[in-house]
Amino acid sequence: MRSRRSVSLGLFATSVVLLSVVALSSVSAVGTAVAVPPPPPNPSDSQLDAGRAEADRRAGKVGELTNQLAQAESRLMRLQAEVEAKLEDANKALVDMQTAQDVAAQAAADAESARRESEGAGKAIDDARDLLDDFAAGSYKQGSTVGSISAYLGAKSPEDLLARAEMLNAISGTELDALDRLQRARTEKANRDSRARAALELADRKRSEAEQAKREADTATATAQRARADQAGQSQELQAAKADYERQLTEAQAAVGGLENQRQRYQEWLAAKQREDEANAAAAAAAQNTGGGGGSGGGGGGGSADDSAGPRPIGSARTVINRALSQLGVQYAWGGGNAHGPTRGIRDGGVADAFGDYAKIGFDCSGLMIYAFAGAGIRLPHYSGYQATAGRRVPLSQKAPGDMLFWTTGGRIHHVALYLGNGQMVEAPYSGSRVRIAPVRYGGIVPYATRVL
Repeated sequence: MRSRRSVSLGLFATSVVLLSVVALSSVSAVGTAVAVPPPPPNPSDSQLDAGRAEADRRAGKVGELTNQLAQAESRLMRLQAEVEAKLEDANKALVDMQTAQDVAAQAAADAESARRESEGAGKAIDDARDLLDDFAAGSYKQGSTVGSISAYLGAKSPEDLLARAEMLNAISGTELDALDRLQRARTEKANRDSRARAALELADRKRSEAEQAKREADTATATAQRARADQAGQSQELQAAKADYERQLTEAQAAVGGLENQRQRYQEWLAAKQREDEANAAAAAAAQNTGGGGGSGGGGGGGSADDSAGPRPIGSARTVINRALSQLGVQYAWGGGNAHGPTRGIRDGGVADAFGDYAKIGFDCSGLMIYAFAGAGIRLPHYSGYQATAGRRVPLSQKAPGDMLFWTTGGRIHHVALYLGNGQMVEAPYSGSRVRIAPVRYGGIVPYATRVL
């Protein structure tokens, strides 16, 4: 009896030793701890489902607000284009009004000059007639003429008188001819005066029409600017609401992520525990079969790639995107931005001035592209229309991170943004806003992307 017990104890000791050896072999083969720690918390399925449902609800709200914001900003862009068009109309009306005023001023000057000439001609005629009357009266009254005729004053014969009379008639005829010429000149100047006054009346009418057109253009511009300001306010409110829900979504996703991480850790613990149990079972089997043992060479498994993020930019594209994203939150300034960063904006005589862009340090849409691509050693012009031709055009459906996207109004490119992937872009949108990430807007977008890299 004691002998059998001794043998059993010896076999048990041998089994323990073999189990330890197998367990150590398992450590080197699969890399797990010899002793698996206690299990971590394991959230229930209902907790996970509730957290995911809340995150989905908030994500849905973010999506709804994103769509509303995209529509609002699309309308804002249209209103911006209308404001710029109205502003151009107002500028044209201003030029026309100034031209009309100049023409009216010249017409007034011409009319005044013609009036003075007409009055002068009339006075010259009256003076000449008075002189002729005085000359004739004096000559007949005194029996003599003046000037060169005084040489005949001593003549007393009829022949001499006849000669003096003929001379007087000749001089009178000359004076009358001169008087007739003066009369014709006065008539011509009067006609000129009439034409000048008619031109002045026409110029005054054109000036009044131009001034009315300027007032109407200014009114239309002001109306368009108010509509744009109202839309900008609505867009800002939607942006604030969207940002609030995005914060709530982040919190909900973090909460779900925490629960899922707990579940993942628990599942990892469960797998490790299963490997430990399998190793113990293998050790026990080896202990029963002293013919040898062997460890299993654990299988390798690669982590699954998350393709949901879309194509990943590499190399210089990543550099360009990182530089653009580094300016998130920088204020918009029309005409601002260069290869070294944000700069002071410039005046545009319209909306940008109303927002004080000329006093801000920031970027406009093309200025942000200049800064972003400078990181890859690429120099771009400060005009979105030229940037659209700075690289190879690819179909919009083939756009990739690092490509530039463009929008048009009336056939003219007026906005550019940098594509990030996943339907997102980074842009400096408009006066009063800041550099931001936004969903790609397809209203007014050109059907190609420009690939510089």
